[in-house]
Amino acid sequence: MVGTRLALALSFAVALAVAGCGDDDAPSDDASRPRSDASVEDTAVQLDDAGTDAGSARTDSGPPPPPSVELGRHDVAVVSTVQIIPGDGLPPEAPAMTSNNNLDVVRHSDGRIYLAWRTGPDHFASDETRIHVVSSIDEETWEYEASFFLESDLREPRFLSLGDRVFLYLARLGTNPLAFEPQGMSFSERSPDGTWSPLTETYRPGFIPWRTRIERGTPFMVAYLGGEHIYTFDGIPLEIELLTTSDGREWVAYDADRPVVSRGGGSETDFVLADDGSLFGVIRNEAGDETGWGSKICRAPATDITDWTCVSDPRKYDSPLMFWYDGEAYLIARRNVTETGNYDLMQRRLNMAAQTARYQLDYIGQPKRCALWRYVQDEDRIAFVLDLPSRGDTCFPSIVSTDEPGRFVVYNYSSPIDGPELTWNEGQRGPTNIYRHELVLTPR
Repeated sequence: MVGTRLALALSFAVALAVAGCGDDDAPSDDASRPRSDASVEDTAVQLDDAGTDAGSARTDSGPPPPPSVELGRHDVAVVSTVQIIPGDGLPPEAPAMTSNNNLDVVRHSDGRIYLAWRTGPDHFASDETRIHVVSSIDEETWEYEASFFLESDLREPRFLSLGDRVFLYLARLGTNPLAFEPQGMSFSERSPDGTWSPLTETYRPGFIPWRTRIERGTPFMVAYLGGEHIYTFDGIPLEIELLTTSDGREWVAYDADRPVVSRGGGSETDFVLADDGSLFGVIRNEAGDETGWGSKICRAPATDITDWTCVSDPRKYDSPLMFWYDGEAYLIARRNVTETGNYDLMQRRLNMAAQTARYQLDYIGQPKRCALWRYVQDEDRIAFVLDLPSRGDTCFPSIVSTDEPGRFVVYNYSSPIDGPELTWNEGQRGPTNIYRHELVLTPR
């Protein structure tokens, strides 16, 4: 199976990383510096052992309980959950395959909700992948809009509702299920007659669009370069850029003097602006760097929102989505279901490549949830609030507000929520569905 091959490939990468250590990795008095004196046997963990590695959550009694709840200004509840894909409300022109995951949703000025999602044979890269686009007034019956197919993998669909125009951006990738091969991003624009333009390349080759949003009337995109280095364990840094556009077609740096807001192991990134214009952000630090592995919790002043300062968090908040409500910065992102929830296992006796490979291998052998978190602003840390109904392979959220203050609609994918407990690796090889959740925040 694809997941097993991925695990074995990661095991081999660990072995190579450790075996290839040289004098440059000599022990140091600095405890944070990677070391090379661990054996291949200590690090080349096979898939069957991943569930009993340092971050293990798999016991006969089931997964460990979630972290302690730390509420802020609001009580929070998930008041409804409905499966949308596969579903009876979909048009026949947009058939769902086994895996339905990466998605985005937006409410446009025409009053319609637009939903785009990736569908394919499984979670991994495939030349069968399609991006379908549908729209709806009531979010129950959906009308066909468009489908995109390039005989290669397509991911990260992102909408931008810009005045009376709506754009869809997506990432083009390769076809190797064991590799992450960013080719760049393309866009399509919906015309007034309801047709969508052919995909057109935009910005620079290799960039992955992560989030698009309108903040205070300004369109933003967060995009990153160098994603292929996450899984080659070569230590080459990735770059995260903050972009803007005037027409939806051409993107430029928000600040030409500081186009890169973060350089290191970070990739998927989102941010939100507070009432005073200051910025709060979260970066997934999967590739690792001198700060560690996991995530970076960031802020920037209202006077310069490209001047990011960050602290490290050992948890990895995959697929980060942020939103601001009533004085709080909230985050929806994947949760690693282990005793600590950490991605960084602090195995500093290994070199950097070996640590990255080892952490990856352990991570795919653990169950997952899609969780709501809160940015604790006076401490620059992330606090747990609740889990959305989710399990297995899950978490690629998108959100729209409603006419009712404090009520939000979250679209997300998951392995069947009424199915068995699965590791992430198991879930990636099985069916995944897209669900609509209603989330209500009320003052405490």
